[in-house]
Amino acid sequence: MKRIAIVGCGGAGKSTLSKSLGEILGIEVIHLDRLNWKPGWVETPREELQSKQEKLVKKDSWIFDGNYGTTMDVRLQAADTIVFLDMPRLTCFYRVIKRRIIHHNKTRSDMGEGCPEKLDPEFLKYVWNFSKARRPQLLKRLEQFEGEKRVIILKRNKDVELFLELAHQEKKMQEEISTTHNQD
Repeated sequence: MKRIAIVGCGGAGKSTLSKSLGEILGIEVIHLDRLNWKPGWVETPREELQSKQEKLVKKDSWIFDGNYGTTMDVRLQAADTIVFLDMPRLTCFYRVIKRRIIHHNKTRSDMGEGCPEKLDPEFLKYVWNFSKARRPQLLKRLEQFEGEKRVIILKRNKDVELFLELAHQEKKMQEEISTTHNQD
């Protein structure tokens, strides 16, 4: 796992998983919200966002956190691992409300500078309808990569914990193999 795309509904835990995985693997985390939003919630034009991503995916390793469907193919094509956080609707809904309360009038570390936390009805609707409106299309998109890339679907917090533990074990094994190889 060197090029990882993490996707899922708002509130599914993409940023949290990205940060934890980045620490375990020692890989740079790129938050799409940070790339997309300029101060005052000004959105980056699609072409500019795509261009930025096309440059970043050329790096040897990365973890991209976020959906942005119009530019998703850039990341999915370049990834060796795709993680879909397929969390229950109520979990996601609860988390976006909790996030709004915790980060009131503050900018989260995974968000663009000058974009204090907000919660509007349009985003709540997006989160509430994700499982019916977006999930089927996303699953279909991911099907095309089966056998070609690691496609991992995590549906519960326990799945996420296990995935992080396995990533940690995989990293330790790689380090041990590297150490042994260097001693020979």
